[in-house]
Amino acid sequence: MTKGLIHSIESMGLVDGPGIRTVVFLQGCRLRCRYCHNPDTWSMQNPKAIMLSPEELLQKLSRFRNYYGKTGGVTFSGGEPLLQPEFLQEALAFCKKAGIHTCLDTAGCGLGDDTKILQNTDLILMDIKHHTKEGYEKITGHSPDASLRFLDTAMDMGIPMWIRHVVVPGLTDSEEHLIGLEAYLRTLRNIQRIDLLPYHTMGVHKYAAMKIPYPLDGVPALDSHALDTWNKRLNRNCIQP
Repeated sequence: MTKGLIHSIESMGLVDGPGIRTVVFLQGCRLRCRYCHNPDTWSMQNPKAIMLSPEELLQKLSRFRNYYGKTGGVTFSGGEPLLQPEFLQEALAFCKKAGIHTCLDTAGCGLGDDTKILQNTDLILMDIKHHTKEGYEKITGHSPDASLRFLDTAMDMGIPMWIRHVVVPGLTDSEEHLIGLEAYLRTLRNIQRIDLLPYHTMGVHKYAAMKIPYPLDGVPALDSHALDTWNKRLNRNCIQP
């Protein structure tokens, strides 16, 4: 029986897709984003993680279905959920069969062909790290090739996407960078919404607890309203759901 390694489950997520959602955080991620606030999800050896089968997960989700209404559902996040493809594929299929709206919060860095996973995905929250190869590698420590392949597959399958991009002072907050990002996003299809997310420092304590250096030590958090104008600008031409 396929089982997934789950870091945690948030029962009432309000910012991880439309409506009220249960957010399932899967363990494991290969990227080492400089601003990551969940370093405890990186390793597949987390002793605090729990193992659940797709059936067991669906039983947990059923407790919250009354809150979903017409717009809510389940969002699979991480870590990088694509690193557990068999479990994710089966869990998404169970949710779809049960009539639960499915959302995938991902950077697109999985293990290869994600077609079967996306067949039961209603919405993708796509984390765009950077719009250039060099910038992507500087932020994540990895090549963007896997992410670009995932994007191509998602666009070819016509799956709606919400784009997310973290704006970090001194790293991705310049006007030049945002203009370049705007031009890049125009080349993508099926985009319903774009969210520029202000960098925050809420995960810094986790690095201290894990005794690993924080890559952006000393970089201040970005004001939550600093990106309002750019968010409006980028969303002008989005396809409305």
